[in-house]
Amino acid sequence: MPNLSIKDVPEALAEALRQRAARNHRSLQGELMAIVEQAANESAAQGLAPPDLEAAHRDPGAPRIVGYDRHGWPIVRQGWKTVEQVVAELREKFPEPILGQPLGVDIIREDRDSR
Repeated sequence: MPNLSIKDVPEALAEALRQRAARNHRSLQGELMAIVEQAANESAAQGLAPPDLEAAHRDPGAPRIVGYDRHGWPIVRQGWKTVEQVVAELREKFPEPILGQPLGVDIIREDRDSR
């Protein structure tokens, strides 16, 4: 996900945002995200911008813009799978364990213990 940054925020404004976040029982980050989502939804309702934030939350597998490359072209991500879907596909592809090979947990323990 892209990160946004606002520089040189006046202390009084930052404190007002902290107090607003506390009143809404949110972190400062959560409060800022709520403000940005509200602004984006208002812009979309006025026909100023196309993002459909609710659709992104409903269907995580739908194509979505996750950033922009150095030329300004959108980077689109799609095809998300849940952990359960990945495990089911692997079990279907490899129904029997491969014998004679170390388990992942053993490899991790060996690496951890070697430090």
